[in-house]
Amino acid sequence: MTCRWFLLFPLLLPLLALLAWQPADGSRAIKNTSFVKGEKMHYKVHYGLINAAEATIEVSSSLQRINDRPCYQATVTGRTLGSFDFFLRVRDTWRTHIDTTSILPQRFYRNIEENTYRKRETVDFDHFKNMASVESRKKEKDPVKRGTYKIPENVQDLVSGFYFLRTLNYDQRRVGEVIRVQGFFSNEVYNMDVVYRGRETVETKAGIIRAIRLVPKMPPNKLFRGEDGISVYLSDDRNKIPVLIQAEMFVGAVKVDMYKYQGLKHRLNVVARAGANP
Repeated sequence: MTCRWFLLFPLLLPLLALLAWQPADGSRAIKNTSFVKGEKMHYKVHYGLINAAEATIEVSSSLQRINDRPCYQATVTGRTLGSFDFFLRVRDTWRTHIDTTSILPQRFYRNIEENTYRKRETVDFDHFKNMASVESRKKEKDPVKRGTYKIPENVQDLVSGFYFLRTLNYDQRRVGEVIRVQGFFSNEVYNMDVVYRGRETVETKAGIIRAIRLVPKMPPNKLFRGEDGISVYLSDDRNKIPVLIQAEMFVGAVKVDMYKYQGLKHRLNVVARAGANP
């Protein structure tokens, strides 16, 4: 399946979040002061002046119990709009169940609907045995494929890593610091480097916001311009929510812009409302 640029939001943010990986044992405890049940953010994806897609990130209003552990249920959805929806209809859902104590994934699920392409996948994590059990199929009538894979300690999936990222203290990071991460996706363990670029003030549809800038180092590819082609901005406050993604591509610029939010644990660090001078 070819990667679609307008799906950057549901794919990239969780990937970038994996910079939070660090070695420890399966019983680790992580203090979470950043997110709560019922939190939800809304985004628009723009290609130049075109409004091409929309996405949401939300945490269920109630805890779930998975693998006998209390978990947050976090869901990322993405869908195309307008003319993009006519030429390539996309309805993607990514969901994870995050252990409330360790902020590790207990179960990961994705349902991909991109034009005629379909894929459903569920991954169950055993962090004590460092194993992942995967079940997947492309279409409803297809047979289920099953597999078991060895994983590193404290490995994240695409969505749970995003929430783990929000538990970090960026006051302890040096500008230019490179952080190597590990994650599990599509039956494979992968590495990724992310550079902390410091703090900036960015303009979004939700307002002018002080933010933390992260830049993933991209391998040579035909999609993005250079290894610094993507910048992700997290709110520079105790929430650390993603407020903006900017990507420089060979075919033009892409912008993922937060326009609405609700249920945050803390007040968002907004300098000025949208359209106003700071």
